[in-house]
Amino acid sequence: VVWAVGQVGAVWVAAVLGLIVLPSALGISLGISEAYMWVLVKTLEWATIRLQKGAKKPQPQIPRTPTANGIIERDETPMEKEIALLHGADFEFSHIFYFCRKGFEAIVEDEVTQRFSSEELLSWNLLTRTNVNFHYISLKLTVVWVIGVIVRYCFLLPLRFTLAAIGITSMIVGTTLVGQLPNSSVKNYLSEVVHLTCSRILVRALSGTIHYHNKENRPRKGGICVANHTSPIDAIILTNDGCYAMVGQVHGGLMGVIQRATVKACPHVWFERSEIKDRHLVTKRLREHVADKSKLPILIFPEGTCINNTSVMMFKKGSFEIGGTIYPVAIKYDPQFGDAFWNSSKYNIVSYLLRIMTSWAIVCNVWYLPPMVRKEDEDAVQFANRVRSAIARQGGLTELPWDGGLKRAKVKDTFKEEQQKNYSRIIVRNGSVG
Repeated sequence: VVWAVGQVGAVWVAAVLGLIVLPSALGISLGISEAYMWVLVKTLEWATIRLQKGAKKPQPQIPRTPTANGIIERDETPMEKEIALLHGADFEFSHIFYFCRKGFEAIVEDEVTQRFSSEELLSWNLLTRTNVNFHYISLKLTVVWVIGVIVRYCFLLPLRFTLAAIGITSMIVGTTLVGQLPNSSVKNYLSEVVHLTCSRILVRALSGTIHYHNKENRPRKGGICVANHTSPIDAIILTNDGCYAMVGQVHGGLMGVIQRATVKACPHVWFERSEIKDRHLVTKRLREHVADKSKLPILIFPEGTCINNTSVMMFKKGSFEIGGTIYPVAIKYDPQFGDAFWNSSKYNIVSYLLRIMTSWAIVCNVWYLPPMVRKEDEDAVQFANRVRSAIARQGGLTELPWDGGLKRAKVKDTFKEEQQKNYSRIIVRNGSVG
């Protein structure tokens, strides 16, 4: 039995190395992933037709980037006009209804919290993560769904786990060996080869199909690459097509091992927990990196947290105070094949990776936008907003002014005080006070 298991394991590893790892390391494709995606697309199209035929009532078409879910009707009129409609502008107890209604609107369908839930699908994608039992509509659909569960958990999951283990081990070993070399052009070249090779293997571990557009605008050395943020795998998606210097906080565990190994071969910028709170120190180290035109472009996600790939939220201004050329990148995932969004408030990293590795595939488009520089009459906030708008337009994402940090933080007192000041001005102006 042990011998048989060993033989099966040897054949499995040899097949993975020969058919997937080696071609991906060389940057070539044997057509396996293309054939898999063709079969998958045809299967999902068939399932959609079966759903439309089998359902008693047609399913409503849900837009991909909804601005509201239609639970309540908003009337975006100024506070002064709405207060005036409530029996007059002088203070009356009926004015509390205005603030109550605004509070209910914020709780029911505010623009922030709905950006931290999974993107709605136009049709069911045969995955189990749904509150509706679509697979009970017909016997054929149930059979296909069961086959899909077996394929995803009994074949794709072990395969992807094997590829991920190979990719991570290769990254640690390769960067550690390259890190022993003296600083030179040879070391930089080998470091880029290791990073690109391992990233390609990790993308295969996700069954990734990535379409890169406008490659002539790819970030160059001495610049800053900024992109919208959906998932931790955003970095792997981008490094699959080019090398970057990462910026982030020092971690422990496996992530810490990877960070310590990669920083020996590549000038990544890792900060201790105490250092990352010092904005001046962070800015100084990043400026020193950008000033060296021989170093790789820095990769930064200015939103600071993952958004559900329907919107782009406020960009923190720190990335745009450094100076240098900004290379915007728009990333848009196709939710039909798998949900790439990581809701870190709901799932830990292990649960998230399990969801990713049991999805059908990761399919996304990456657009490299023309480089942008800060104008003379433009401050950092205005520059950040201009870059954010460009990314939102290209990726077909909704642009929102809110800070993604509201995902975990309470509303600032200044926001509440602003509403109080507006109301007090109305009352004072109409002579109700004094």
